[in-house]
Amino acid sequence: MTDSRTAILGRIRTALHRLPGQTPAPLPSPALRKRNLSDSERVELFVQQFEKLNGKPVRVRSRKDAAAVVRDVMNGHTAVASNAPFLRDCGIAAFQNVETGITSRDRLRAACATAAFGITSADYALADTGTFVMISSPREARLISLLPPVHIGVIASTAILPNLDELFMRHPKPADDSSSMVLITGPSRTADIEQILVRGVHGPGEIYAVIVEEGAQ
Repeated sequence: MTDSRTAILGRIRTALHRLPGQTPAPLPSPALRKRNLSDSERVELFVQQFEKLNGKPVRVRSRKDAAAVVRDVMNGHTAVASNAPFLRDCGIAAFQNVETGITSRDRLRAACATAAFGITSADYALADTGTFVMISSPREARLISLLPPVHIGVIASTAILPNLDELFMRHPKPADDSSSMVLITGPSRTADIEQILVRGVHGPGEIYAVIVEEGAQ
């Protein structure tokens, strides 16, 4: 086995034009591509991609309108909301049937396990894939977007980036900012069981994006 391994590695080394014991050259820097899109183009593209994933986008012109949409979607059911300032500014955190301001992990887990909706904002969204970007923090606990059966993400249109490359231009080392960066692309889905697509197995089976275009050009 050792001889075979040595022979295989020797052929790879020869193909790479390297000598035994030679230190490999450093990897080249990743080539990130910036995509220039206007505000309206980013929103349009995000909506198109989000709908392809069976997400439900709603575009509104003000934070007050965003709160009205969320209230209508909830239809009197309970929800747990993240501590994102944007949700507070929209007035969503003040809803009577919305629990928010949670700092205890045990309390958060219990609230998410019983709530019909999880409401968050998002640090960013990616237009070309219809993706929410959630950087875990005390303001945006990731459990809220994962455990309740329906996720409502409320974001400002200015938070929508063209693509993943632009995200990594802004956060080249995500681990320096947070313990985790979660990318949510559509409702949870799996086809592991007999190759039949099933939604809602590993996370919310339904997801809304409420996009606030307040002041958008």
